[in-house]
Amino acid sequence: MTPGKLQALATEIKDDEAKHLAEKLADHVTLRTTPGTLENLPAEELSAVEVIMPFIHTPIGRTEIKAMPNLKLIATRSTGFDHIDLEAAKERNIVVCNVPGYGETAVAEYTFALLLSISRKVHLANSRTKRGDYTLEGLRGFDLYGKTIGVIGAGAIGLRVIRIAAGFGMHILVYDEFQRKRNSLLAEVLNFTFVPLDELLEKSDVVTLHAPSLPATYHIINRENLSKMKHGSYLVNTARGSLVDTPAVAWALDQGILAGVALDTFEGEEFLQREEELMNEPGAEEKLRMLVQGHVLQRHPNVIITPHMAFNSNEALLRILDTTIENVQAFIAGDIQNVVQPY
Repeated sequence: MTPGKLQALATEIKDDEAKHLAEKLADHVTLRTTPGTLENLPAEELSAVEVIMPFIHTPIGRTEIKAMPNLKLIATRSTGFDHIDLEAAKERNIVVCNVPGYGETAVAEYTFALLLSISRKVHLANSRTKRGDYTLEGLRGFDLYGKTIGVIGAGAIGLRVIRIAAGFGMHILVYDEFQRKRNSLLAEVLNFTFVPLDELLEKSDVVTLHAPSLPATYHIINRENLSKMKHGSYLVNTARGSLVDTPAVAWALDQGILAGVALDTFEGEEFLQREEELMNEPGAEEKLRMLVQGHVLQRHPNVIITPHMAFNSNEALLRILDTTIENVQAFIAGDIQNVVQPY
């Protein structure tokens, strides 16, 4: 242990990312890194940690916090913080910081990459041509121009999606009660309309999700709300898996309510890389059930599922690292920034 330096740990991190953090924080912390989560780290290593920089698949709950008695700062390398037990952190006076804005461009562009893939059936065409089949049967798509897109959540990412949708010549409906009350002028400036959720679902050809994971947004796309959507509409989720009830989506596809679905995130995705280990964990049945639901949905021909990669551009990752570095430096200087406030 280096005198005067804090003991820091970064999880789920690649070699190039670890090198960047180590170089920029060399004067402030002694950095340890792991490509995985906290599960296989020895207790003595965790007990020394004063600053942790986790990613979204590293749960920092009450048990993990207890295992780190010297922990002072959780600087998550993400905007979302639903993997952190804020109450447990508050009880220990642990500061929690996030990266409030890094990937609005990356995620918004990826949203349209997914939308264009399902609207023009690019994923099906690609699979077909790899088999040497160049026929066009079943590959007819539709134009985005003139269609109505419903955007649920008008934060930084949602607003960028709105701007891109306008460029495609789409009609834009938005559901976000917080923004509607706080900044209704946005609608006039960006030429969209704030509407109630039911109206958005009923009128939209495409619904795209950009809301945070909160109790109020849990399963906002459920069977009841899906039944209100246009027959033959499309759903895109690049936000959080908990916003969508997976079995309800499978039902809506079978009923023809949804003609296509593109998910960059779904419930249970955090368990995908360790399915065998789940058998011996508490709550294994529920976790495995979520995985099975995801697998069933993935086999549907009109569904695209990607591994939570909308943020994954060179530029966005560098912004994540640099903001995390700034958060740690500000904490050490006694001028904390980007502090997460519980909802």
